[in-house]
Amino acid sequence: MTDQSGQRVQPDQENGAEAVHGTVEAGWESVRVEFEAVVAAEPHNPEAQLAVYRDGRQVVDLWTGAHTGADTLGPVYSITKGAAHLVVALLVQDGVLELDREVSSYWPEFTGGGKERLTLRGLIAHTSGLVNTPEGFSIDELADEPLVAARLAAGDPYWEPGTAYGYHAFVIAALTGEVVRRATGRSIRELFEERVRAPYGLDFHIGLSEELARERWAPVLPALPTEEQLAAFAQNPLPQDSLLPVAFNMHRETPMDLVEYGNSPRIRALGPASAGGSATARGVARMYAAAISGVAGLPPLLKPETAAEFARVHLRGTDRVTTEENHFGLGFETQPLVGPQAFGHCGAAGGNAWADPATGLAYAYTRRRFFFPGGSATENTRLTAAAVAVVR
Repeated sequence: MTDQSGQRVQPDQENGAEAVHGTVEAGWESVRVEFEAVVAAEPHNPEAQLAVYRDGRQVVDLWTGAHTGADTLGPVYSITKGAAHLVVALLVQDGVLELDREVSSYWPEFTGGGKERLTLRGLIAHTSGLVNTPEGFSIDELADEPLVAARLAAGDPYWEPGTAYGYHAFVIAALTGEVVRRATGRSIRELFEERVRAPYGLDFHIGLSEELARERWAPVLPALPTEEQLAAFAQNPLPQDSLLPVAFNMHRETPMDLVEYGNSPRIRALGPASAGGSATARGVARMYAAAISGVAGLPPLLKPETAAEFARVHLRGTDRVTTEENHFGLGFETQPLVGPQAFGHCGAAGGNAWADPATGLAYAYTRRRFFFPGGSATENTRLTAAAVAVVR
């Protein structure tokens, strides 16, 4: 069987009660086998998509689920941070933004509690300490990034800015986006559309039109954990001083529901760049391929030195929110399972996406069945290993 480009591909195969659809190029069959195994192991179908590019060419295009097709758009949560900080990387590359310049020089209101000494580099590396406000935000408020940025700038950080780092889950792109707005007069959403999404033909949207929402968007589905998963989760309570509920807006009197957030029409329409994008796995993987390799005859978005700067760890140690080690480069999460040059970002529903300049790989896995308890789903380890093994 061949596709329209003449490449030999593997046809659809049934996998138990669920079908895995799509194609892989010759030599990438092992990735399909691993994807089929992942679907077979799930008690409930993940409603997932998997896409892999190599050197700017798509080599894996798979999907599964009764309500998920090849071009089904869905909430990708914090995978959106990769798109937001690709824009920031481009502005640094252009000389419009300077990493070692104080944030307050762009944004004079960003003062108090040591904020005035924080550099843009420190802000993008999640070191500001402004993971939330004591009262938190409603879902509608989180959709309004200028409002979020103003409240955070007026508040007190949870640690001295620049001395530690912690995941700014729902607010980081409101902060970095305000710097972008002050420096350019444009929003991250506008610049992403103009410089990345439209020219590179990405099915990745920071703010989704009503027309596309009607035609192709599907909601994220709640997790259906097993009794064993619930029991294991209950046996590992968070420490009393944990910042995880604060960063994830769970400290409010009515904790935020992550499924409700992802399915909010206002979040979908306005596309807050921290966690409000809508995409297919094809679109996300193509973005990362565009970043490091270029696609469809267009050049790479990032110079090698820019990609290296944004991928490397800038502050080593333990993330004060997630407790992960050496968690961040600049805006992007490190990808230790891939390699030291790789950079990307996961999403709360279970997806993950990354680029690796060393191998020319760009990977995206999205799922609409929420992974319990949230964050990069465990199957990403298997799928990542399968993709990397093909080229190594």
